[in-house]
Amino acid sequence: AMLRLRLLTWDVKDTLLRLRQPLGESYASEARALGVQVRPEALGQAFREAYGAQQRCFPNYGLAQGLGSQRWWGDVVKQTFRLAGVHDEHVITWLAESLYRDFCSARTWEVLPGAEETLRGCRERGFRMGVMSNFDRRLEQILSQCNLRHHFEFVLTSEDAGVAKPDRKIFEQALRLGGVRPEQAAHVGDDYARDYRAARAAGMHSFLLAGAAQPGVPTEHILPSLSHLLALIDT
Repeated sequence: AMLRLRLLTWDVKDTLLRLRQPLGESYASEARALGVQVRPEALGQAFREAYGAQQRCFPNYGLAQGLGSQRWWGDVVKQTFRLAGVHDEHVITWLAESLYRDFCSARTWEVLPGAEETLRGCRERGFRMGVMSNFDRRLEQILSQCNLRHHFEFVLTSEDAGVAKPDRKIFEQALRLGGVRPEQAAHVGDDYARDYRAARAAGMHSFLLAGAAQPGVPTEHILPSLSHLLALIDT
């Protein structure tokens, strides 16, 4: 059955790329550059709170409410610093702009082990490839900076799609961009609900990048690491 695959779609965060250091550390060092001392743990905790609240009130970058990702992230960063006890609005605004730029760069992101070789191997075997990610428009730039963009025919973000995984519509858009039927495509990601289950609900194959067995996922759909994918699609 695997030989009929023509298109592979990829999640990005924690599948192909990861943050080089915990987010709280990045935020703290940016603040330190302005002479503002905040504990990384406090910022990490504050971020989870601010991000969660923003996701609930303004899902998918607040597109429906006219926000868009730059304002959306700006508000998350500002609220993170406020919750962590920083109240100088001038400083907070500067940090929000500066961190928005930082998180576009290869200084902040690193390629996961095995990603480059796996992507290259998939292309050598003739698979068409695309990215499908609940990310904002900066993703094109991040993938270019991390030297992965050339592997993909398309990069579909939830900001561009107007819908986010697990919504079936983003999977349908990816299939249209790839020009294939669902059963000719497989999605690779690290999130059970948003990647694995959602892709299967859209009629696609899918593989879950997971260090250990997952209840309800057949062993042959689990990738203990990215490098395991080539063996699976070669059979």
